Order: sequence, then C-alpha cells, then structure tokens
Amino acid sequence: MSPVIDLAIEADGWTSLEAPSRLAEDAIGAAIAQSGVKLADGAEVSIVLCDDAFIAELNRKWRSVDKPTNVLSFPSGGDPSRTPILGDIVIAFETAEKEALEAGKPLRDHVAHLLAHGFLHLIGYDHIEDAEAEEMEALERDILARLGIGDPYRDAPAQVAN
Repeated sequence: MSPVIDLAIEADGWTSLEAPSRLAEDAIGAAIAQSGVKLADGAEVSIVLCDDAFIAELNRKWRSVDKPTNVLSFPSGGDPSRTPILGDIVIAFETAEKEALEAGKPLRDHVAHLLAHGFLHLIGYDHIEDAEAEEMEALERDILARLGIGDPYRDAPAQVAN
C-alpha cells in the first residue's frame, strides 16, 4: 500500500527539479517495497522542499544545531501499520544541490536518496549505532538500486545528516 504524499514546495530553487511529486512517490514506493513495511490504511507522509534558512531554523529548534542540513525527518511515532500519520520529511535545496555537485551526482538521484533516507526514519530506522547505520545504508543502496540509481555511499558521497 502506498501512502498519501502531501508535498509542499517552499523555495524557488526546487523549480529546477522535474516532477518532484513523482520522484517522491517513486522513492517512497521503493522504500516501502524494499523494507517490507506494512502501513496503516490511509497512511500519510508530508514532504517539505525548502531552502537552507527554513531547515536551519528547524535544525536549531528541534536538534539544537545552528546550521542547515540536507534532510530532517519528524516521525509521528508508533507502529507504522497502525499509525496513519507517518510524519514529515524536510529537504533543503541549497544543501542538497551542493552535495550533489560535490559528489558528481544528478540532483534528482541525491534527492531520491534523501527521500528514501527520510522515509526510513519515519518507519523506525536510525543510524546512531554502527550496526544500525550499516543496516540502514544497505537498505538505502537496495532502494536506490530499485530506482536505477547507483550506490550513494561509493566514492566520496555526500553525507546524509538525519
């Protein structure tokens, strides 16, 4: 089952990304398929495509980190098979674009990675401990492979912050 995706574009830079709603559907669909997560009927995910200033304020408020980051996830908590509101994924344009350029990757591929990464957080994955990080990174590789996107951790990858 695919969740309802509510996507809001809150920064002008995102107009350069072709079909962001379709990208979100594809990335989250691949994450659902690869993770095997069972979602509640009517499950919903909110995605905000913003700028660095917007995400920096969220990062400062919720994580006490006074700088922008690429992606933040705000899980609603609880069992995804019982909780219809899964949470929010917020992605900053300038940081995502800079990381994609530095890694020599298309912005679209990097955003797909950030969407998959953010969604995994919403369904309970984390990367605080080394074993968790390895499990999450392996799952991200498999999700992106479903989308025809290469290993995001190969070579000099952009860091996924949250």
